[in-house]
Amino acid sequence: MRQNVDRIVECVPNFSEGRNQTTVRALVRAVESVPGVWLLDQTMDRDHHRSVLSFAGEPAAVVEAAFRAIRVATDLIDLRKHKGVHPRVGATDVVPFVPFRGATMQDCIHLAKRLGQWVGTELEIPVFLYEQAALHCDHAPLESVRRGGLQGLAFRMASDPDWTPDFGPPPP
Repeated sequence: MRQNVDRIVECVPNFSEGRNQTTVRALVRAVESVPGVWLLDQTMDRDHHRSVLSFAGEPAAVVEAAFRAIRVATDLIDLRKHKGVHPRVGATDVVPFVPFRGATMQDCIHLAKRLGQWVGTELEIPVFLYEQAALHCDHAPLESVRRGGLQGLAFRMASDPDWTPDFGPPPP
């Protein structure tokens, strides 16, 4: 029986792991463990040391899948040992939501805020919303958040009150 879903969003999280297939498989399993979520694509880039997953489904299920993958990334990816040519600011670097069917960008912004609060509270990870979801104008351009990598963000967080995370604890 085919399920009719009125609202579908896509999520395209980027993880700071592009060399360890076991870790990437664990991220994929976390996403696929949520009923009603379809994995659309996965890529792994050794040079950038980055993986990108793409999955879609009903908004609440997609947020659940994103959270599960972020939890796995937090447990398995150690940025202290990370070397890659792509700038990054976390084991989970970015988690964009894209309206697909019956959903708007405003819906996706709401999902980003919901996920950010959940990650900040439960996983105790600092979360910065960016682009259209940004709560602070200086955080809107993704390049601003990523500038200087994790060390640059940590410095801004420690020295500039405008760089307090949108959700989660202040120390990186």
